[in-house]
Amino acid sequence: MQAFAAPAWDAATIYTGGQLVSYAGKDWKAQWWTQGNVPGADQWGPWVLQAGASTPVPAPTPSSSPVPTPAPTPSVCYAIWSATSAYSAGQSVTHQGRNYKAQWWTQGDDPLTNVGSGKPWLDLGACSGSTPTPTPTPTPTPTPTPTPTGSMQVGSYFAQWGIYDRGYLVKHVQSSGSAAKMTFLNYAFGNIYAKNGGYECGIVTKAENGTQDGGDGWADFQKGFGASDSVDGVGDVWGEDGKGGLKGNFNQLKKLKVKNPDLKVFISLGGWTWSKWFSNASATDASRKQLVSSCIDLYIKGNIPYDAGSNAGGKGTAAGVFDGIDIDWEYPGVQGIGTNTVSDADKQNNTLLLKEFRAQLDALTETTGKKYGLTVAIGAGAEKIAMTEPGEYSKYLDWINLMSYDFNGGWDAKGPTDFQSHLYNDPASPRYLDPKTGKPGLAAQYNIESAVKNLIAAGAPASKIVLGIPFYGRGWTGVPNINNGLYQSATGPAKGTYESGIEDYRILKNAAGSVFVHPITKQSWKYDGNTFWSYDTTDVIQTKLDFVKANGLGGTFSWSLDGDDSIGTLMNAMSKVRQ
Repeated sequence: MQAFAAPAWDAATIYTGGQLVSYAGKDWKAQWWTQGNVPGADQWGPWVLQAGASTPVPAPTPSSSPVPTPAPTPSVCYAIWSATSAYSAGQSVTHQGRNYKAQWWTQGDDPLTNVGSGKPWLDLGACSGSTPTPTPTPTPTPTPTPTPTGSMQVGSYFAQWGIYDRGYLVKHVQSSGSAAKMTFLNYAFGNIYAKNGGYECGIVTKAENGTQDGGDGWADFQKGFGASDSVDGVGDVWGEDGKGGLKGNFNQLKKLKVKNPDLKVFISLGGWTWSKWFSNASATDASRKQLVSSCIDLYIKGNIPYDAGSNAGGKGTAAGVFDGIDIDWEYPGVQGIGTNTVSDADKQNNTLLLKEFRAQLDALTETTGKKYGLTVAIGAGAEKIAMTEPGEYSKYLDWINLMSYDFNGGWDAKGPTDFQSHLYNDPASPRYLDPKTGKPGLAAQYNIESAVKNLIAAGAPASKIVLGIPFYGRGWTGVPNINNGLYQSATGPAKGTYESGIEDYRILKNAAGSVFVHPITKQSWKYDGNTFWSYDTTDVIQTKLDFVKANGLGGTFSWSLDGDDSIGTLMNAMSKVRQ
């Protein structure tokens, strides 16, 4: 039997994650969106060789007279493209004698100049001019239905570990004025462990050593905060021995909610470091039920473990801290940190996992009368969106936190310098074209506009998309003084206070250098003649808020609160989306 039963690879065809092709006598599977990338040409490219694929012995070609290839018949024409009409993925139009198909939602993008890889239109070839079956003109959609500003979400992540080196406590969410401007806060992160023959949420106190089984129960509920470090000015006390009680960040979050009764607090599960077991845990109905039940019991019902050393915790002691659950699986069907479980079935299982969370949370609502929230944090890359089912999983969610940042950074140590959270693509970026094909590649999809359009084209309601804003910058050093440091080489990631290549806004705002704003991408950067930082200023945030409103999105969130200054400058700017 031939190994290459899949369709032959075609350089002009667009492939998405999971599609199979045959090339050079072997079968290959696309790992993400790709066009023009030759299978097997690049070790780290979009194609992966399928197990068992081998080159068969070709059947002998019989001797025969060549058969002339008939001239191709031009396709029939479609409705004429209109600059004022909106087109969704799959719709076809005719423009100046050629047919084009929309690859995602588009309006006003001329097919002549916006065609091919990374562009909204795919050229289908010339048309004959006759239209046997008239195609109705797409229904014009002048402007997306705006989300009422009063219902916009404004949120941020509070990092569990921020209480240490950064010294950022829950009380600072209150004292900075940020809490009063937020509708939700995500507490990062909770971990998942292999337990009881399956996988369960849990809280342990164990340093993370690379095996992804760490945790910080001390920060969560055991650490006692004195009066000066407490949200309400009242310090934690040692309760009756053996009875436990609530301390740590969890108790401070409860106090924060007392002062801000409209604020909802979510436990965020996973993140970059702790997404190891999501794939395995979502693989079967039984494993999904086990995981979801354990997470609800621990975080929503508040049945945290009792710790004798701190005399804290115990059954029900954390009830009322969390109003919902945020799933930050990085990433379904795509490897993240390098040691996560990953499966081809993640695409469907991710949806089923969220469906199970929604079902069990709703079942609890029947008992308590309280509604519980469910959200996700997702990667913005086209290859990550393609490995999920936004049109399906969004049915079970309150909203989607789109992590629209970290597009570029110091992991490319030698550069070129580029933007980490830009709204729009710049064709002048050295990353825009794939060097192997000379066409726009996957990197051309790493911008906010493309991410939002890809999500909507995949079925996610615009009103459920909450746009991510970084409260930090990413940068390089050893950057030559050309073009104000933009798109230049580097000697390495810039020196950061806590980590190379990354720095908080509260520090960057007073750092040396001049601030520039790119006219196309709308992203700002700071350059001092040697060091380049890409980060958001308040003006850039306002531009993003305008984008949110113009596209009918659901609001904004940030990573993370400890990057802002002591008066919540960036949160104040973000909150204007509700005005």
